[in-house]
Amino acid sequence: MQQQYEKLVDYLKSASTLLNLERKLQLHQDVTSICNYLINPSFRVGVFGPFNHGKSTLLNAMLGNRTLPIDLIPTTGAAITVKYGSDVRTRIMLVDGTEIYRSGTEILQQFAILDGNRQMRKDVASVEVFCPHPFLETGVEFLDLPGTNDREEQDNLVREKLLSVDLVVQLLDARKLMTLGERENLRDWLLDRGIKTVIFVANFLNLLEPEEQKQVQNRLLFVAESFRAELPPGFSNLYRVDALPALRARLKGDVAAANSSGLVAFETALQNIVGILQQNRGSVRLPRVEAIATQIQQSLKAKIDPIAHEVKSLVDKQNAKIEIKEKAANLIKQGFASSISELREWLILPKLLAKYQADAAVSLAENNFKSWQTNSLKKDLNQLQLATAKWLYQAYEFFQAERPEDLFIPFPSEPQITLPPKPTNNNDLSETGSIAVGGGIGWLLGGPVGAAVVGSISYMLNKNIQQQEEKSASESYHQQVAKLCIAATEDYLSHFSSQGLSILAGYEQKAEKVIYLEISQEPLEITNKRKDLQPLQNIFNELLRELEKVKIPVNYQPYQEIPKSKTINNRYSPQAEKVKSYPQAEENTTKNTQTKTSASPRAEQVAQENTAKTTQKEVEFSRQQVSPPPQTPPSPRPEEVEAKFHNWELDEEIARMKAEMRSPKAGRQTSPGSQTNKQQNTTQNNKAPNPSKTQTQKDKITQAYSILGLQPNASLSEVKQAYRTLVKKWHPDLFVGKPQQQKQAEEKMHLVNEAYTILTDN
Repeated sequence: MQQQYEKLVDYLKSASTLLNLERKLQLHQDVTSICNYLINPSFRVGVFGPFNHGKSTLLNAMLGNRTLPIDLIPTTGAAITVKYGSDVRTRIMLVDGTEIYRSGTEILQQFAILDGNRQMRKDVASVEVFCPHPFLETGVEFLDLPGTNDREEQDNLVREKLLSVDLVVQLLDARKLMTLGERENLRDWLLDRGIKTVIFVANFLNLLEPEEQKQVQNRLLFVAESFRAELPPGFSNLYRVDALPALRARLKGDVAAANSSGLVAFETALQNIVGILQQNRGSVRLPRVEAIATQIQQSLKAKIDPIAHEVKSLVDKQNAKIEIKEKAANLIKQGFASSISELREWLILPKLLAKYQADAAVSLAENNFKSWQTNSLKKDLNQLQLATAKWLYQAYEFFQAERPEDLFIPFPSEPQITLPPKPTNNNDLSETGSIAVGGGIGWLLGGPVGAAVVGSISYMLNKNIQQQEEKSASESYHQQVAKLCIAATEDYLSHFSSQGLSILAGYEQKAEKVIYLEISQEPLEITNKRKDLQPLQNIFNELLRELEKVKIPVNYQPYQEIPKSKTINNRYSPQAEKVKSYPQAEENTTKNTQTKTSASPRAEQVAQENTAKTTQKEVEFSRQQVSPPPQTPPSPRPEEVEAKFHNWELDEEIARMKAEMRSPKAGRQTSPGSQTNKQQNTTQNNKAPNPSKTQTQKDKITQAYSILGLQPNASLSEVKQAYRTLVKKWHPDLFVGKPQQQKQAEEKMHLVNEAYTILTDN
């Protein structure tokens, strides 16, 4: 039987250790007692009651035949276990491990009685007496307990030992039945601890007058009926034994006197009860095991739950931070891919030629190329470079993976051209004094030839005359110079495009190490908390399983392991992220890579205009206007406005996430885009109430909803969506070149922005 409880005993002891229960603490002592009880194969009968109630006398009467002397223990000062042995002998175990083994029982006078101060010896660990009694040979032990209601130390010992008793014989004094102390002990020491196999034995009834005996007998019956002992059916829980007369009768061998003292009836009932309970010890043991296990479970839960709550809270906060970082990583990757795609598309040679070649060639002809490069090309490049690099700095601020480098695309050397020999034909448009100075072409500016060169550049690029293959025999000198300028700027922009795209590709690869979020393990704080929590949860769950195995009902569910915080490996991949925002860019890049630079062939490949009429037109045009007429910038396409608005949204979202990361309550998602409506309402309901608004403020809010086309009290996500829609409709860039409509759009956007600010601040 005891093997069935071995694991349960181990888990109870382990739980006691994990709970750090002090040795003097009652629960620790109860666990020790119940564990010793579960592995004890003997059936133990304990004799329990206050001092001087005749416990030792009753025990001696049952053992009889002078096995133990009458004055064996005048006043028991220790718990004495009486076991079966072939002869009478005594074993004393001291606290220091010393064993004293003696024949007979005389040594009990030294170690098992109270001293002159009525105190127990503190060096005694256990006292055992062995004797050859047939009842003991059946696997039964008697436990003679010290008297209660005398000293606290003795009371504590008795209370502890009662847990290791299978059947309690509670001795009552018929002269003062069930005092308040006895009733309290019955409730607190026995019933509340699952000890319900109790037999009451009334002593000293023979000392009362016959009339008094009848009254006491009625009271005894009331006591027995009010306490429903869990004994086998058909057996009473109340017996009368006059202990001292019974002992004397047993020593004399007077059977009649033993019968009249009640000893024989009690012994017969006791042996039968014990015989039945021995067959079903589970029904005896399990209630008291359940009582102790329940206390252990409650103590474990009291220790587990706060730690578990703290771990879950830390994990939730960690996951919230990771979600913020993960979202930031995705937004940054998206923004970076969008910006780098825009820069890559800008660097494609045909687009550079279309946007910059005319002005570049004119600036070269006017000997003003450096100024054009700084004020036009460099200005546009810097804006695109900064817009691209800013995402990597955002990534470094969030993830601290690798410090980014600035994106720098250098410019090629300023174009140099060699002028053809100056014509000597008088019909040419040269003027006196227009000689090249310092090898440059600035001399052309002084006269009609300079104007003709600039005009030819504009005309050729606008009309694509340079695509003609045949060279005109009558090509004018200014046409030759114009074509040289065009070819030189094409070389310059081609070199710039090729080098820029190469640098951009390398920069995009470096971005992988910067936009890199890796969280492979939990923070140390959570790990340490889990180390504290895991053993407690494990022992709790194991204890539950063992209790269920021995058919003890459990009122708790096993603890589930708290899921670990998220791990993540979020790396920027150029291939994965390419052209999410600009799907046309990849197609354009592929096409333009394959396109030969034939849009502006070099001067020797340019077709010549063969008519003097065309030349005259060019000269006339150049006289009217040296540089090309200013062009009205084209209105941005809707997808360009969408891209600008998208980048603005990304910037706004990342700024919000930065604020959340710095907040002491980082991780609590409060943005309208990250919550369901229910969560939004909960968040709003939990906020401190806003101070009451003035009527003016209320009117502004109502008007703001109206401007955005919303019903009052629309959610924050609805406000944001309405704002997004209106920006895409009224962005002033949509109306470039349309002054009246652009002014109207600016006024409209002013109202929309103001309304959005009012509603998001409230």
